[in-house]
Amino acid sequence: MPKPAMNDFIVSALRTLDAEREGVATLAAAMCDGLGASFVAAVETIRGARGRVIVTGMGKSGHVGRKIAATLASTGTPAFFVHAADASHGDLGMITSDDVMLVLSWSGETEELKDLINYSRRFRIPLVAVTVNVNSTLGKAADVVLTLPQTREACPHNLAPTTSSLMQLALGDALAIALLESRGFTAADFGIFHPRGQLGAALKFVRDIMHDGKDMPLIKRGAPMSEAIVEMSAKGFGCVAVTDRDGKLAGVITDGDLRRHMRVDLLQATVDNVMTASPKTVRPDQLASEALQMLNSSKITALVVVESERPVGIVHFHDLLRAGVA
Repeated sequence: MPKPAMNDFIVSALRTLDAEREGVATLAAAMCDGLGASFVAAVETIRGARGRVIVTGMGKSGHVGRKIAATLASTGTPAFFVHAADASHGDLGMITSDDVMLVLSWSGETEELKDLINYSRRFRIPLVAVTVNVNSTLGKAADVVLTLPQTREACPHNLAPTTSSLMQLALGDALAIALLESRGFTAADFGIFHPRGQLGAALKFVRDIMHDGKDMPLIKRGAPMSEAIVEMSAKGFGCVAVTDRDGKLAGVITDGDLRRHMRVDLLQATVDNVMTASPKTVRPDQLASEALQMLNSSKITALVVVESERPVGIVHFHDLLRAGVA
């Protein structure tokens, strides 16, 4: 068999992406129509639950459901996935009357979901359905039905769940973000649930990675530059913070300042003549990612950490590298 030209693969990929883009566009149009009211009801139902969101589904809907549960949990809505088949063999015990169930089934007639549906009705557990068929067994039983619009799969045989799976996933993301925004969930809150990886590192606070105490390079106003250079060399950050008689930050001297003021009598000059007044600073309660952005935008390598106008620490670009922020 001759090997297809690479262009044929690209054409296939574009055809798939076009089909899936059309599916998401159809979903967005439905949100502005009848789906919108049901979406609001679903958000309010989930917000009103004292327990967790129990997400379930079979096949590709189940795989999508796992991702939706993970997104909900990481954005402030306690959730976990229960496999529909395992539910009938004891895992129904994981679900309480304080919970709300989010059930995904394109047809709404998935056999394995029947025990979950019956369980939700028996114990009056709110049931939110995601299905294309509002008149299905699932649709008729649900308290809220998020009716997905009919669409053609990207699969050329219109069989393999592709566009439909993407629409389920997009709707799940929309639910998670609407809940996140309604709760005022912040980046700092996200960091509590995501302490590892680059995202977790970027959500650390400056106070978690700054150098303080004896590690800080400090010099008082009026001191000779000879002392400032010794302090800079000893601490190794390429800068020294200058404080006034009240201990407040008056300026900073960097390697760049030394080069700009290089002259024969530099060592006899005072720090006041060399320092940069009103330097870039950061607070200890700011995110490490904000500190990185300030360093990059200002093209500098270190920031003095200030609290109540007093230097309390220093954070260097290398610290952000070691922490995995950069």
